[in-house]
Amino acid sequence: MSAFNVAKFGGTSVADFESMSRCAAIIENNPSTRLVVSSACSGVTNLLVELANGVSEASRRVELLENIHAIHEAILTQLNSPDATRAEVQSILDTVANLAEAASIQPSAKLTDHLVACGELMSTHILTQLMCERGISATRFDIRDVLRTDDNYGKAEPNVEMIAQLAQNLLAPLCQQYVVITQGFIGADDEGNTTTLGRGGSDYSAALIAEGVRAEGLEIWTDVPGIYTTDPRIAEKAQPIPEISFSEASEMANFGAKILHPSTLLPALRHDIPVFVGSSKAPEKGGTWIRHQVESSPLFRALALRCNQTMVTLRSANMFHAYGFLAKVFEILAKHKVSVDLITTSEISVSLTLDHTGTSGGAPQLPQAAREELEDLCSVEVEQGLCLVALIGNNMSQSKGYAKQVFGTLEDVNLRMICYGASAHNLCFLVNESAARLSIQKLHKELFEN
Repeated sequence: MSAFNVAKFGGTSVADFESMSRCAAIIENNPSTRLVVSSACSGVTNLLVELANGVSEASRRVELLENIHAIHEAILTQLNSPDATRAEVQSILDTVANLAEAASIQPSAKLTDHLVACGELMSTHILTQLMCERGISATRFDIRDVLRTDDNYGKAEPNVEMIAQLAQNLLAPLCQQYVVITQGFIGADDEGNTTTLGRGGSDYSAALIAEGVRAEGLEIWTDVPGIYTTDPRIAEKAQPIPEISFSEASEMANFGAKILHPSTLLPALRHDIPVFVGSSKAPEKGGTWIRHQVESSPLFRALALRCNQTMVTLRSANMFHAYGFLAKVFEILAKHKVSVDLITTSEISVSLTLDHTGTSGGAPQLPQAAREELEDLCSVEVEQGLCLVALIGNNMSQSKGYAKQVFGTLEDVNLRMICYGASAHNLCFLVNESAARLSIQKLHKELFEN
């Protein structure tokens, strides 16, 4: 099929009947869109995560279930023929109630994945019915039949080869007959157990699916018209970026820009699939194209902010001129499945930040067992309440003078753990949460507004 396009809609894009109707209009306006990947309705995943974490009070569980029911019922009541869809949604809600009761007794990562996946399962039933009522030949597909992963519940790793094979056999032929509506964020392991790709994984799964069906384009529809020079809610003069390279966009995603999941661009990059990011609320405003080759590569492209950071500092005089100390540290972290993000070292200490993994919110935690093993080697200090500020650009490590401009602008801010020169595309550092927004505002004014 020529010009096969995949469109992914985030939670705010399917939040209510009006939002879903805008999604349907976007699909109608692009006949090339044959595959639609949907998130859960806005707010639903957070409610499901609370239930999955274990709610002992029955009255609170009932309250959360009623909230989830109300979000979906508000959309169902505006459909012309809601009965069959309502029955499907209610069946899933019954499952949620049973799983929530089980989680109140003994929560687990496996149970959490099964429970939080229900948001996408419900939203796609409703979106499919809405599109059919608009005259679109649409059908719902359970992505767990295609998106195969390992059993690392909460942050499952996809089996790319298996996904491609199943997508070609099951999805691609279906897309020739229908506009196919399926779920983001979720998959299944080899035994058929539900898995998730971690919070924000809908974008990633959409890219994996686009890769699997050999799409010629991937659209990510969210609540903002593209990628900006920084978060417009922090710096009001932030400007949209019409075009950005894969490498720049990857850095932005990795360092906290919430527009894209950090892994989203990997499948697109592997098959050179251009990615468009736009607002389903205002599609007429255009958006940002992410491509392998772009016309301009400015020194400063954007600022990103990622909060809820955990910094671990390890100190030991045994590090001085010693061999193998860091190897032992990372052996312990790997043993306990602790993923490291940034790292800086001195003669007798090393500081590192922890990657956030899984479906739960909050700052990443250093497991107690890992801490105890590390304390056999050295002293361990864990700090939270930190944010990561990242300046994204091009050829930065080869450019003179820009670091002085950055640090001079922030002379009154206490900067921690500066990472500079390892990448041609970024400079990043930690600041206290209380100084994070001001740091972004000052840097944006100096680097992008003057």
